[in-house]
Amino acid sequence: MEFGRRSDERGGGPTTAAAVREGGGTIATEKARLCDGMAEEREELGLRLGLYFPAHSNYPPQMSAKRSLLLPPCSKYFSLSNSPILPHPSNPADLPPDSHLKVLCLNGRLRDALSEMADLGSEVRFRGYDALVTECVNRRALAEGQLVHGHMIKTRYRPPLYLESRLLIMYDRCGKLDDAREVFDGMLQRNIVVWTAMISAYSQRGLQSISLGLFRSMLRTGMLPNEYTLATVLASCTAPLGIEHGRQVHSLTIKINYNSHVYVGSSLLNMYAKANKIHDARIVFESLPKRDVVSCTSIISGYAQLGLNDEALKMFRILYDEGMECNYVTFSSLLTAVAGLASLDYGKQVHGFVIRCQLPFYAATMNSMLYMYAKCGSLLYARRVFDRMPERTVISWNAMLVGYCDHGLAREAISLFNSMRDVKPDQITYTAVLSGCSHGGLTHEGLEVFDSLVRDENIRPVVGHYACVVDLLGRAGRIEKALEFIGNMPIEPTIAMWGSLLGACRVHGNVSCGEYVAQRLLVVEPENAGNYVILSNIYADVGRWEDAVRVRSMMEEKMVIKEPGRSLIGLNKMRDSPI
Repeated sequence: MEFGRRSDERGGGPTTAAAVREGGGTIATEKARLCDGMAEEREELGLRLGLYFPAHSNYPPQMSAKRSLLLPPCSKYFSLSNSPILPHPSNPADLPPDSHLKVLCLNGRLRDALSEMADLGSEVRFRGYDALVTECVNRRALAEGQLVHGHMIKTRYRPPLYLESRLLIMYDRCGKLDDAREVFDGMLQRNIVVWTAMISAYSQRGLQSISLGLFRSMLRTGMLPNEYTLATVLASCTAPLGIEHGRQVHSLTIKINYNSHVYVGSSLLNMYAKANKIHDARIVFESLPKRDVVSCTSIISGYAQLGLNDEALKMFRILYDEGMECNYVTFSSLLTAVAGLASLDYGKQVHGFVIRCQLPFYAATMNSMLYMYAKCGSLLYARRVFDRMPERTVISWNAMLVGYCDHGLAREAISLFNSMRDVKPDQITYTAVLSGCSHGGLTHEGLEVFDSLVRDENIRPVVGHYACVVDLLGRAGRIEKALEFIGNMPIEPTIAMWGSLLGACRVHGNVSCGEYVAQRLLVVEPENAGNYVILSNIYADVGRWEDAVRVRSMMEEKMVIKEPGRSLIGLNKMRDSPI
């Protein structure tokens, strides 16, 4: 899992309305400087700043803009009704024709606002369009947003940069990336907010190459990125060459003095951790002059995702002693590390810590806690967490099912699977149940589950599902049926399928099928010592010692050596891995 700052903690990220409004404010200031006294431009500027300048007013816009910075309209010391400077409209006729559109949008009457927009025609100006587009963005109302955009084109209204950026965001939020790009390409000028919004739109949809290409195009125009742009681009550095691109972006952050910014630093941490460069991530973390909960969580999560669970716990202790604040992502990462260690004592301590912090319910944290208890073998606690969850996602169901199946409780897994009503199973759900039936000896029930999977129109069986059925039939001793199933599969059998079937041939003493399967395996992976050992044992079990010796000699000729197995034990809260 990728961990980072939530949208509400970052102010919404690089494509939020707050970031766009920041860019829009710059546009309004430029318009104030360029205002040449034209009534329409002065009125539009005043409305953008939250003030009102009637078309007949001779009051200088620059002074009003300065006053709006000192006393914003929301201040209790300033109102349009008692202002000694701004003229007060004596009757509704002095209001712009489209002023009522914002009132309708604020009251949730978008349909009525669209109807009035159609009646006003070309009299709709900036304030009306701004209210309509904003309401469409909030509702993700694509059809209504297209009506507003079409009305602009029909009335030949050229929207300012702020409105164009809002249209881009509206199409992006509604899933119309091509339309968003068309708006972007049609802009006469672009600021950093627009570039960041378009780059983020591609990045969030997994189109990393296009996102990075757009970033390069932005740099060629001479425009430098801000912290939001850099954070978005670093999130796109996940392809096979992502680490190389990430290092280039990292060097750019150093050149423009953004490397110490907390947003950029957290993104650099995530980028290096995903590329398995945890040492580089640690260097970035240590170089940050100020660390917040996001950067601290990122380094802990990086260690946990790479299986360096001891290091993750050590890092948490160090940072917590330094006064680090914890959020639900921190605890999720910490519980993942504890689950990797299978340490029930540490898991209970983290659970108690979560309770003391009085965090609100987060499905991610509860799922990690459920998985931790199941991984540690405490299915009673895992089921308690599961039953007390006010909201369960498919991940919650999968974690509980995997816990039952890993510990051989196949019937409990089947019962839980049959009780899924409000949540639709996914591919992992079926894999867990089929694996549990295989290990629990529930052949008939497992085949029924596979048949239901085949009938499910929303899910298509994948390699893992077919492998579970092969293992299910093999464990039941139905070797010939398993070979027939492999022959009728719509996909090519994998090495794992042949390997599980070879083990079943040894368990059930099927020498002929064992020889056939072993020949297939020795061709595709001749370096795997396990295949030679199992075939030799099959011969030895039926007294064919010459064949057993011949297979062992083949291993020596090909210099294939079987590595010794290892096991992890816990003794007096100490962990060791003896041979």
